[in-house]
Amino acid sequence: MVTVGLVQMRCTADPDENTARAIAGVREAAARGAQVICLPELFRSLYFCQSEAYAPFALAEPVPGPSTATFGALARELGVAIVVSLFEKRAEGLYHNTAAVLDADGSYLGKYRKMHIPDDPLYYEKFYFTPGDLGFKVFPTRFARLGVLICWDQWYPEGARLTALRGADILLYPTAIGWHPAEKAEHGAAQHESWELIQRSHAVANGCYVVSVNRVGHEGDPAGGIEFWGQSFVSDPRGTVLVRAPADEPAVLVQSLDLGMLDTQRTHWPFLRDRRIDAYGDLTRRFIDE
Repeated sequence: MVTVGLVQMRCTADPDENTARAIAGVREAAARGAQVICLPELFRSLYFCQSEAYAPFALAEPVPGPSTATFGALARELGVAIVVSLFEKRAEGLYHNTAAVLDADGSYLGKYRKMHIPDDPLYYEKFYFTPGDLGFKVFPTRFARLGVLICWDQWYPEGARLTALRGADILLYPTAIGWHPAEKAEHGAAQHESWELIQRSHAVANGCYVVSVNRVGHEGDPAGGIEFWGQSFVSDPRGTVLVRAPADEPAVLVQSLDLGMLDTQRTHWPFLRDRRIDAYGDLTRRFIDE
């Protein structure tokens, strides 16, 4: 058994305040028994990718760096593993959207750099982030093997599959996603349902748990901006949602997971056994034109 904690946050313009809120959330989750705790995407700031501007680059930091030191010390104090989403400065003019993993002894296990970078209205991430070049990663923490991906990655079955094939017990997705308020009445329910459904399908197809941790609240232009839809959740390998946070409030969720279920699920529904790996070469092509 392993117990996961999800810290759904409302973020502010003050990185120190956001860090304090994240630490408080981690402490609450740990006090309630969580052993693996995940924070939302880019939690140290407002979601700055709603516009293309140079000032937000000042928010970036090296990874490992100050935040991994802070949360590594917290992980060691509490005896928990923590997934921390950060704006990484790799070099002058070279930045990544990165998640670091700290183990229960405070050690830095490594990082994953977001592979799929969106460029949609109010999600102008290509201006800020270089696509990840570390591949898909699994981190063997004290409690479970964690596969970490980030937000836009959650729409890609290839990323979930390749991470699962590396031995992940749990796929964790730090996330920042929400509605454009003008579209919410017409499209909001379908957008949210698609987001949750695709991640639940990763749990089923790969026979693993999925943990998705979002932020909440309205950010940006009061007449527009993004209304982050919260609703962080945990899915089991059958696609069943075990717990879900509210849409409009910060929350700390704690959920116990039975890792023994993975073997049962994969032997009863042996998708990994029946994969036709000899027939999938065209997946490396952009499109099949013939």
